[in-house]
Amino acid sequence: MKIITAIAALSLLSAVSFGSSAAQLISNQQAENLRPMGVISVSGIDGTPTDIRQQLSQKADSEGASSYRVIEARNDGNYHATAEIYK
Repeated sequence: MKIITAIAALSLLSAVSFGSSAAQLISNQQAENLRPMGVISVSGIDGTPTDIRQQLSQKADSEGASSYRVIEARNDGNYHATAEIYK
């Protein structure tokens, strides 16, 4: 249940934009037309879903991705998330 809650929270935050991050969170439907270029993950984030989204966006951007899709997220005291990145 924590995974579903975390993914739902991250999805709801997709409307929030971070000016310093170029990589954007996308939905499964949006990802269907894109070519994946790899997988990234972030761990040990003690904060809100906004913090984990920002970390994923920055990491995707540093890998040269223009967008990412969360494929796994959990909160066991600290957040962990995995995302597929797209060019």
